[in-house]
Amino acid sequence: MIELILNFWHVISHLSDYLGVWSQSMGGWLYLILFVVIFCETGLVVTPFLPGDSLLFAVGTLCSIDNNGSPAVQIALVLPLLMSAAVLGDAANYSIGRALGPKVFSSETSKLLNKSHLLYTQGFYEKYGGKTIIIARFVPIVRTFAPFVAGIGKMRYSRFFSFNLIGAIAWVGLLVPAGYALGQVEFVRKRFEIVIFAIIGISLLPAVIEILRERRRTATS
Repeated sequence: MIELILNFWHVISHLSDYLGVWSQSMGGWLYLILFVVIFCETGLVVTPFLPGDSLLFAVGTLCSIDNNGSPAVQIALVLPLLMSAAVLGDAANYSIGRALGPKVFSSETSKLLNKSHLLYTQGFYEKYGGKTIIIARFVPIVRTFAPFVAGIGKMRYSRFFSFNLIGAIAWVGLLVPAGYALGQVEFVRKRFEIVIFAIIGISLLPAVIEILRERRRTATS
C-alpha cells in the first residue's frame, strides 16, 4: 500500500514529464477518453460528479505545456472535439428526459436520481427560462440536469438545440483557452503539479458542498 502511494506521488510530482509519454503512447485514445468524460458528464443524468469545468481547464493547461517540442494535447483538435461532446451529451440527455417524462418521479426511477437536483434545476428554469441551458453550462450539477429537465418538459427541440449549441461553444470556448493562458504563466510551468492538485480540489468542491447541503436538509427535516 505504501509503495502504491509513493508511486502515485511520484507520478503526480513529475506529471509534466509523464504527460509527453502518455500522449505519445495513448495517441488518439487520449482524445477519446476526454470526449467520453465530457459526453457522460453532460449526457448521463446519473454522472453529475464527473469533473467538467476542471477537466476543460486542465486540458487547456496541458495544451500549453511543451513536451519534447510539442504539446501533450493539441488545442486545435481538442476544442472542436469537446464542443461536439458537449453538444451530443446534452442532446442525449434531452432525449432521455423526453422519453422518461413523468415516469422520472416514480419510485423505481428515483432510486437512480436525486430529486432535490431536479427541483433545484426546475428553479433555474422558473428564473431564466430556456436560457437555463446556456447558463447551466457553468453551474456544476445543474449542467447535467438542465437538458434532462428540458426533455421532461418537452421543450421544442429546435429551440433547445440553439441554446445547447451556444452553451457548448461558450463553455468549452472559454474554459479551455483560459487554461491555455494559465499554462503560459512561468509559475505554472515550473509548478504544474501544484496547479493539477488545485484543479482536482476545485473539481471536488461542488460534490462536497452538495453532500453538506443534503446532510443539513436531512437533519432539519
